[in-house]
Amino acid sequence: MGEKDLTEKILEEHDDVFADIVNALLFGGREVIKPEELTAKSSLSAYKADGKIRELERDTAKMWRNSDVRIACIGIENQTKVDRDMPLRVLAYDGTEYRSQLLKENDCIVRYPVVTLVLYFGYEHRWNKPLSLTDTLDIPEEFKPFVSDYRINLFEIAYLTDEQLELFKSDFKVVADYFVQMRKLHEQGKAEEYVPNPQKLRHVQNVLQMMSAFTGDKRFEEAYNERLPNERVSNMCEALDRAFGRAEAKGIAKGIAEGIAIGRADSNFELLLSLVKEHYITVEVAAEKAGMTVEEFKKKGELD
Repeated sequence: MGEKDLTEKILEEHDDVFADIVNALLFGGREVIKPEELTAKSSLSAYKADGKIRELERDTAKMWRNSDVRIACIGIENQTKVDRDMPLRVLAYDGTEYRSQLLKENDCIVRYPVVTLVLYFGYEHRWNKPLSLTDTLDIPEEFKPFVSDYRINLFEIAYLTDEQLELFKSDFKVVADYFVQMRKLHEQGKAEEYVPNPQKLRHVQNVLQMMSAFTGDKRFEEAYNERLPNERVSNMCEALDRAFGRAEAKGIAKGIAEGIAIGRADSNFELLLSLVKEHYITVEVAAEKAGMTVEEFKKKGELD
């Protein structure tokens, strides 16, 4: 398993993160799935081929339960590169899970659906390969009416809208925000550094591990391994402060305020207010970027 797959898997295995991803992407942010309703499921599935037992490994999979009743099996597959065979791979994962249900001894057992989300993290170009099984196959014209299709649930994380980003509540929002920012910078041909989302983090180490893997900058992970365990760090702003030094982190955070034109006005205000409270920018700078007077900004933010 590659480093990127491993770091993604670690973060997504947390029930709060897993539920948040599914709720945001499938249900428009509604809390259909609660973290406490999820149970870990082995990501390994076995099948027999050429007289041998072979294994398929999902990136992450969980059972959604209501008490002792299985409602669904949900899997997440992470892609950093476009894969034209993804519909075939997902069909294999899902088919193996369905087959395991047929092997249950109790014929009266309730059958449950299997749903797989494919998260594509590429930002330099869109997913331009097939989304359905029939599009991956070379099907004779006469056979087309008889070949069953199977479509994947693909989500391009870097191309989420600002409204979609706001649907996430867990640490995954910080990760998704990173890829959205990188995509926008790439489109604009700019070389600015990533600017951190000030949202409070629950799984600091896992987020930093993921950021380290995708940026190639080991200082993110080193910041945790060498300095952060004994220090209280609540968000990426503080993590950057520890990893890169206050001067550089302050400059990065200030860049958020200077370039803030993303999302709703209320979201921008909360972002600016957070930066003021963390002492990365002054209230005067924040008020100017928010289009408010200093007095208005202080009143709205309940600042002394």
